[in-house]
Amino acid sequence: MGVTFIAIAMRNPLSQLKTLPWAILIQVALAAVVIATAVDLLLAQGLVWLIDNVGSGLLPLMQLLFMALPIAAGFGIGALALKILERWFTSIYIDRSILWALIPCLALLLFVKGFLPIPTFLLSVSYPLVVGLLLGVFVVGKRHWQRW
Repeated sequence: MGVTFIAIAMRNPLSQLKTLPWAILIQVALAAVVIATAVDLLLAQGLVWLIDNVGSGLLPLMQLLFMALPIAAGFGIGALALKILERWFTSIYIDRSILWALIPCLALLLFVKGFLPIPTFLLSVSYPLVVGLLLGVFVVGKRHWQRW
């Protein structure tokens, strides 16, 4: 009798994956990656100009900037994707599972974008960028994952 009760009470942990709005999350990630790609191209032009005009005394500071930029870019993409989801798709109830599902959608589209002949400066899939994505989605979406 006890074994049957345990088998009935256990849920399939992957069953919730089937109910997530994957098509909408891919659309949100696509919009965020397209906007971020445009900003990336402009930022690359600005940084080329900055490197040409900076003195040699500021080069160590520029190296620190280049180390922090992928994390900041990932943070910006994650935050942008969450804001797009909040503004354009108001019918979606955003909770922890939606936030977690948004991360692989963003990573997938950034990975696919790497195969396109679009020049990139910061938007290539890397560990710092994915860490920035996680931080951007979960710091900006703090009010969504702290709900009870």
